Order: sequence, then C-alpha cells, then structure tokens
Amino acid sequence: MSEDLLINKKHSKKEQYEQLIPQVKALIEGEVNSLANRANLCAAIKETFGFLWVGFYHVIESELVLGTFQGPIACTRIKKGKGVCGTSWEKKEVIIVKDVSLFPGHISCSSESRSEIVIPVIDDKKEVISVLDIDHSELNTFDDIDAYYLQLLVDLLF
Repeated sequence: MSEDLLINKKHSKKEQYEQLIPQVKALIEGEVNSLANRANLCAAIKETFGFLWVGFYHVIESELVLGTFQGPIACTRIKKGKGVCGTSWEKKEVIIVKDVSLFPGHISCSSESRSEIVIPVIDDKKEVISVLDIDHSELNTFDDIDAYYLQLLVDLLF
C-alpha cells in the first residue's frame, strides 16, 4: 500500500491532498479500530509530504497525551495553553506557525522543528478531544491549504 501513497511531487500541494483523500478513505474503509486508522493517517500524511513529525495528542483529564505518530521521539504530555498544541486546544482553533522560534512558549520536542500546524479535533459537545500536530524542518511550510485539507482528513476519522 505504501507505493500507492507515493504521490508525484510535481503536483501542487492542493493536488497532493486531493489525491491523498481517496487513498486515506480506502485505507480506513471497513476498519473500526480508531487507533489503527489514526496510525495509518499519520503514516499517509508523512509519506506524502515528507513532514518531520505527524501525530495526535489526546485530551486525557487535564493534559494532552501523546498518541499515534510518525517521526522522532516526541513530548509525552502537554498542558492546556502551553506550546502550539496546548494553545490550539485552549483556543479551539487551527494554529499555523511559520517559524516556531517566534512562537511564545513553543515547546521544542525536536530541535529540527522549524514550522508547525495544529488542527484541533472538536466533538459534538464543542470540546477539543484531540489535536493533530505536524512539524516540518523548514520554515514557512504550512498555510490555509494545509489547514483546509488536514481538517478534511481529520474529519474522516472523528
């Protein structure tokens, strides 16, 4: 299946996402285990775009706790309002950081991380239950195109 995820890099970012969505749908179709689906989504995103780190943190009690991910070792727990993930959780909004060194209170889990996007997963009660966190080793990686399509991908799982 990983060969199917190798999307031609000559395509625009938008085209890459539009090719990835049906592939992810096929990966998760019929699979009821949410852990397996989140793991495959992380792998598919990382394989497609070559991001440094792609993973989920889940709200457990009063912290974000590390879930499925692809990439280097990560921070295990993040408090609400702390770092990019905790801020996304607190504000209930997507956060795009062009340069993590300029984000007040950025939590550096990897010194290689230079830019970041966090997509909150909000349930029917309007509460954040999880966040999708993606880091890249280059500055200015993420934009509104990423925010839009990553939200679509997250919505396939939750």
